[in-house]
Amino acid sequence: MHPIAFHLGSLTIRWYGVMTALGFVAGVWTANRRAARAGIAPEKITDLALWLIIGSLVGARALYVITFWREQFAANPFPEVFMIQHGGQVFYGGLIGASLAFILYSRLKKLPLWKGADILAPSIALGYFFGRIGCLLNGCCYGRICELPWAIRFPEGSDAYKQQLAEHLIGPDAAKALPVHPTEVYESLLSLGLYGFLAWLFRRRKFDGQIFATYLVCYAVLRSFVEIFRGDYPPDQYFVGGRLTPAHLVSVAILLVGVALFLLLPRKPGGTSERGSVRASERGSGKA
Repeated sequence: MHPIAFHLGSLTIRWYGVMTALGFVAGVWTANRRAARAGIAPEKITDLALWLIIGSLVGARALYVITFWREQFAANPFPEVFMIQHGGQVFYGGLIGASLAFILYSRLKKLPLWKGADILAPSIALGYFFGRIGCLLNGCCYGRICELPWAIRFPEGSDAYKQQLAEHLIGPDAAKALPVHPTEVYESLLSLGLYGFLAWLFRRRKFDGQIFATYLVCYAVLRSFVEIFRGDYPPDQYFVGGRLTPAHLVSVAILLVGVALFLLLPRKPGGTSERGSVRASERGSGKA
């Protein structure tokens, strides 16, 4: 765990912020390439990036504050609520905030809503890959105690160490926390695989909104799986005998939204895949 990347004078730059920034850059770059293939001006995606950054930061921080209000903010809410440089964001909140910002931008700039969502969906998964690496370096979003060969141990002073110390699982003389599931690594690798799948599917999509709907369904399932191994929530936030977390509940809602999009979004005859477009243009020009 190495939460601090470097210092700029009195300003501390954390690895979580660095990895999040890298995720945004990689996401915007890949989205620009898909936009060009889909007939959307890449400049629109670049302009959209600022809206997404603001929306995701506000949403991610807001949901974190709501989730951990009693434990971290009730006693001293201001200015701690706004101290995002200290860490503390929830991805689902960022997804909701970025989605609202995207809808507003699409309305104002006349960007086709579902086509734009398809362009962005793989980039969300790619950005999440970088974000979870940032979580690993930051020492947050860790897993339950386990004895697996690939388990990781966080150092003294880490969140995992403090939690295990408070629960009397280790003593104050312990040099490290007990080994836990590297859930950050699980999600990072799964997100990278999801990005590859969505990027492949984008070229074969049959209707606008298909890639975004697929992302919602796949991410909800993958997140629910990884949440089984999460161990960083306060004890009173687990449900069903400690088996379910708050993210499980949100995942169910996200899954239902994704399924609803599959059922409700209109299909266009012949689909919208790039291969279909090429074949159609060849037929129109008399090529065989």
